Amino acid sequence: MPGFELFGELERKEVTDVLDNGVLMRYGFDGMRKGHWKAKELEIELQKYFQVDHAQLLSSGTAAVSMSLAVAGVGAGDEVIMPCFTFVASFEAIMMLGAIPVLVDIDDTLTLDIEAVKKAITPKTKAIMPVHMCGSMANLEALKSICDKHNLALIEDACQAIGGTYHGKPLGSYGDVGSFSFDYVKTITCGEGGAIITNNPKYAQFADHYSDHGHDHIGNDRGAETHPFLGYNFRISELNAAVGLAQIKRLNDFIAIQKNNYTIIREALSVIPEITFRTVPKGGEENYSFLSFYLPDLELTRKVSSEFKSNGVDGCFHYFDNNWHYIRKWDHLKEVKSLYPISKEVMEGLEYLKTKSFEKSDHFVGRNLSCLIKLSWTEKEVQDRAKKMVQIIKSVLH
Repeated sequence: MPGFELFGELERKEVTDVLDNGVLMRYGFDGMRKGHWKAKELEIELQKYFQVDHAQLLSSGTAAVSMSLAVAGVGAGDEVIMPCFTFVASFEAIMMLGAIPVLVDIDDTLTLDIEAVKKAITPKTKAIMPVHMCGSMANLEALKSICDKHNLALIEDACQAIGGTYHGKPLGSYGDVGSFSFDYVKTITCGEGGAIITNNPKYAQFADHYSDHGHDHIGNDRGAETHPFLGYNFRISELNAAVGLAQIKRLNDFIAIQKNNYTIIREALSVIPEITFRTVPKGGEENYSFLSFYLPDLELTRKVSSEFKSNGVDGCFHYFDNNWHYIRKWDHLKEVKSLYPISKEVMEGLEYLKTKSFEKSDHFVGRNLSCLIKLSWTEKEVQDRAKKMVQIIKSVLH
């Protein structure tokens, strides 16, 4: 990752098609388009790839996550269980709807701890939202069982894990709704963009309308369309969709490259007995966009991280000290810093963050390094990188 590393003629062709006809909006202007509907074409390709009935393109991954929750009926005062290790967009998407993010511990999968999820359920819980961080997934079978027992929606945030699978199903297609990001640093990119997928026709219709100011999209006169309910502008542009249309056709090739590079580095690191690798739930296969492993303790992990940076091994993230991805540095959430007044329900719902600790997550995130796997590396570059990583880790450990 990311897909921009391998931009080529296919991306240029799709973008040029849009520029030639001059229609950048995904809706309307039928006569000017000369048959080009990039967003619609990409949605069809996503349906095929993910083996689902419906896909809806959106302006960002954050919009996709929020949309996933909205179509499932999550709203004011509802609680959504999510992991404390994710990207800030996960809780932003929940709060956008007036709902309350309930952050719980992770385990050695770097995703939701099942027992922590069970303990967090209250009468206000409306959905469980696993986040498939760094290319691998949560224990979806266990989460689905919990959701079925408590009549909750299972919303997959698969923004970082496109191309991964669980029990033979593409990630994002296992729950009620799945969401993806196609931003600039994802395995496939639109520059900016996102999507949701579902097999629920009601959810699909809601997404179609909600993402475009509530337009029902009936007929071919946009001005005459009705608005069955309120919506917002979460549309993707044809230019962004054009890039994604080219990239989705290359996704399997990208995954294969990532797997090859990942495997070379993992096999090299496997000779170090002090290293253990993240647990992938039984029946799951990563998308190989990151290689995530654990060192013996926080101090050693910090030292290895520092040595990696000093010696040119870029792209290896120690999220324990990261501002964007782990609860430790989310003071703006804990203190509810906002430009506008937050509802009383949400303010009261977030009170728990002032005293809640996440020792189990600290144990895993503190010892973890997640190293991105680039598409553009040559075989020699991968081998050299693997050798350097082994040398640095051994020098720190011994």
